[in-house]
Amino acid sequence: MAKYLPLFPLQVVVFPGEKLNLHIFEPRYIQLVLDCLETGITFGIPAYIKNGVGIFGTEVELVQVEKKYDSGEMDIRTKALSVFRIRQFDKVTPGKLYAGGQVEAVADVMDENIVIKNKIREAVQELYSILGIGNLFLKLPENFRSFDIAHTIGLSLEQEYMLLQLTTESERQLLILEHIERILPVVVETERLKERVKLNGHFKNLTPPNF
Repeated sequence: MAKYLPLFPLQVVVFPGEKLNLHIFEPRYIQLVLDCLETGITFGIPAYIKNGVGIFGTEVELVQVEKKYDSGEMDIRTKALSVFRIRQFDKVTPGKLYAGGQVEAVADVMDENIVIKNKIREAVQELYSILGIGNLFLKLPENFRSFDIAHTIGLSLEQEYMLLQLTTESERQLLILEHIERILPVVVETERLKERVKLNGHFKNLTPPNF
C-alpha cells in the first residue's frame, strides 16, 4: 500500500534496524524534525547516488533530539524501520520546505540459509582478524542479519544500495559472502605487503633452505 512520506535524501544507504545520528542544519530539514516532534510522523531517507535521488530508501523514526543549538540546528537520533520504493518524488512537499513522495513498502522475506550464515560468520571473523580489528568485533550475535554487518565489510555505496534492493535474506547473504570471499585474498596480500615494507632496511632473521 502506498503512502505519502517526507523525504530526506542523503549520500548514504541506511539499513533497517540501523541507528543513525544526524546533525540537522538546513531550514527545510529543521522544519521536518519539528513536524516529527509535533505530529509523530516518520520520514524516509532515500540514497542520493550517482547525482540523483535513488528510488529505494529506508523509512526512519525520530528517537530523540539530543541537542538544540541557538541557531535552530539540532543533533538527532533516529532508528531505521523498513525499505521503501519511491513511486512519485516531489522536490517540495505541498505546504512544506522539504521533499516528499508517494512510497510503497518493499517485501522482506526472511529465508536465511544457515549454512551460508555460518560461512559469513567465519569469513567476517577472518577479515577482522587479518585487519587487526578482532577486538572490536569478537563475536557476531547468533541472530545477526545481513543488514547488521553491511556497513562493516567494505562495501561501496553502490554495493550497499544494491543490497538494500534485494528482497530476500538469502539473496543478501549470497551477495555478502561473495564480496568477502572476493576481497579476502586482496586484504591478505595487502597486509603481507605492509609487513614487507616494514622489514625493508631492518636485520632479517632468515632460515636458509636445506639442499
